[in-house]
Amino acid sequence: MRASPHCVAFIKRFEGFSATPYKCSAGVYTIGYGTTKGITKDTPPVTKEQADEMFIRDLIKFENSVNNLIKHPLKQNQFDSLVSFVYNLGGGALQRSTLRQKINRGDINGASAEFMKWTKAGGRVIMGLVTRREAEMKLFIGG
Repeated sequence: MRASPHCVAFIKRFEGFSATPYKCSAGVYTIGYGTTKGITKDTPPVTKEQADEMFIRDLIKFENSVNNLIKHPLKQNQFDSLVSFVYNLGGGALQRSTLRQKINRGDINGASAEFMKWTKAGGRVIMGLVTRREAEMKLFIGG
């Protein structure tokens, strides 16, 4: 599966755009629409066009993570929700999560409750993550 246009807009809305590197709430240098790989405080500024290219590269990687880790058939909204989750947290988080285990067992209702367990960065609850996880959970269940 591939992320829908709604998913792209959903992720970009939560990530926001930054032309210059900044440290996210987890202390990781980030640029563009949430790109972290190879980003340092000295990374030069990017244009929106460059950020879009970086975003697409990242998105493909995270789509592949979801496709490889989830064996249970997904609806588009569920896939989109998981791509947003992985875009924000990385494939390793999904790989070791109870969220993945429940989905792969077909426990979709149980899986939806797992999103809210992922609202911390640096050991503390981040309201932006609470909002994002709530939105991902709603998207996952079809809202």
